[in-house]
Amino acid sequence: MLNTVIPILGALVGAGAIAFVVFQLVERQQDRISARSVLGQLQDYEVSSERDKTLLVPLHTRLMTPVLEQARERGRRFNPPDYVKTVREKHLRAGIDKASAVETFLAVRVVLLAMIPFWLLFAFLVLPLGGLMRIVMAGVGVAALVILPNTRLDNKVKQRETAIRKALPDTLDLLVICVEAGLGFEQALTRVVDNVPGPLSKEFARMLGEVTAGSSRADALRNMQERVDIEEIRSFVLALIQADTFGVSIGSVLRGQADDMRIKRRQQAQERAQKAPVKMMLPMVFCIFPSLFIVILGPAAMNIYDEMVR
Repeated sequence: MLNTVIPILGALVGAGAIAFVVFQLVERQQDRISARSVLGQLQDYEVSSERDKTLLVPLHTRLMTPVLEQARERGRRFNPPDYVKTVREKHLRAGIDKASAVETFLAVRVVLLAMIPFWLLFAFLVLPLGGLMRIVMAGVGVAALVILPNTRLDNKVKQRETAIRKALPDTLDLLVICVEAGLGFEQALTRVVDNVPGPLSKEFARMLGEVTAGSSRADALRNMQERVDIEEIRSFVLALIQADTFGVSIGSVLRGQADDMRIKRRQQAQERAQKAPVKMMLPMVFCIFPSLFIVILGPAAMNIYDEMVR
C-alpha cells in the first residue's frame, strides 16, 4: 500500500510545482503587458519593435488565435456549401450579424465532430458501466456532440422570433399613434426605435439605415422580411408595400395590421393554453401516477399478500 501511495504523492507534488511555476510565469507576463499598456496610455509610449507589439497582446489571445484560425479554415473546408448557406441564414434570423460568427460556428462544429472518437474511446474503455449502459452513454454523447450546435442556434432563432411576435402589436400601436399625430412613416419609425428597445426595433433601425443609404422603402422592407421570416412580418411588409403601390393611407393600414396582430397573438396564447393539458400527460403518467399508485394501492397489496400467505 505504501509503495503505491508514495509515487502518487510524488506525482501530485511534481504536478503542483509545475503548475505553480507556470502560473507565476503567466502572472509576470501579464504584469509586464499591463505595465506596457499603462505606459502607452499615460506617457505616449511608442512600441517600436515587433516583439513588443506582440507582447502587448494578451497571452490567451496569442495562444487561441492560431487555434481558432485553423479551426475556422477546417470549418470552411469540411462543411457542405448548402449547410453553410443554411447556417448563415439562421444566424441572420437570430440577429447575429458579426462577420466571423458563421465561421466560428462551423469551426466549433468541426471541433465537436472531431471529439467523437475520443468520446467513444472514453465511453467504452474508461466509464465503469455495463455493456448496455455503456452503449447508451456512447450514443447519447455522440448525439449531443452532433446536435448541440444546431440546437443552440435554433433556440436563439426561436427566442428572437417569439420576442418579435410579442412586441409587434404594441409597437404597431405606437407607430399608429405617431403616424396619426402627423409624423411621416420614417419619422414615426425613428420615434419607435428610440423608445421601444428589443429585436424588432433593431430590425426597424436597420431598415431605416438602408433607406437612408439610398434603398427604396419596398426593398428595405423585403430585406427585413428575409431577415426575420415570420408570418406576422410577412403580412406587415406586404400590407405596407401594397399601401405604397396603390396610394392607400398608411395610418389606416397600420391600424388594421395592429388589430390583426393583437387578435393573432390572443389566438396563439389560447392555442398554447389548450396544448398544455396534452403536454402534461407524459410527466403525469410516468412520474405522478406511479407514486400515487404506490401510496394508495401499496398497503392494500401488502394486506392481500399477507392474507394469501396465511
